[in-house]
Amino acid sequence: MASTATPYGLRLAKRLGETNQRHGFNQYKIASGYATDLKVGDVVKLAVGGTLEKDTGTTACTPIGVFMGCAYTDGSFGFVNKAQWAASTVASDAMGYVLDDPDAIFQIQANGTLGQNALNTNAALVQGSGSLTLGRSGVSLNAGTIAATATLPVRIVGFINIPGFSVMGDAYTDVLVRFNTHVSRSTTGNAAS
Repeated sequence: MASTATPYGLRLAKRLGETNQRHGFNQYKIASGYATDLKVGDVVKLAVGGTLEKDTGTTACTPIGVFMGCAYTDGSFGFVNKAQWAASTVASDAMGYVLDDPDAIFQIQANGTLGQNALNTNAALVQGSGSLTLGRSGVSLNAGTIAATATLPVRIVGFINIPGFSVMGDAYTDVLVRFNTHVSRSTTGNAAS
């Protein structure tokens, strides 16, 4: 139930058009020593130079996708697969798993109540801290920003319609969204480094 705020970032729900989900996972290099935590469900982008980093935007983002974990060689434990990247980890072979399908539809919790009128509107994100212990993102949808504004990063395309969730009346509505500003839909590239 969405009676308490428990943001979890973006979770894969389905693919646009209800087609079979091929997941669209790819690996992207994480710079050794990258100084920001990455957790499952965080929005990520490609930095100049081609490495993965957290997209901390709220009203504007240039996402490559959603972080789903990482793999690297740890000095003490050898090769590891983890649900999170701890800030400043040193690993020259670090790779992040990213769900980068521009047609992916994600479930996300709003930071307030949304009604039926939110369907097909755009919204900003809230960058919560999440939990590094659980490897879970703290990103949520900003319920107070729903608008027609084309530059907002996500579009609300549906509501969670399963037992325990309600379109109306939940204090923190869970919705389905897709990226408006996915980097694969843009013709602008990164500057060469």
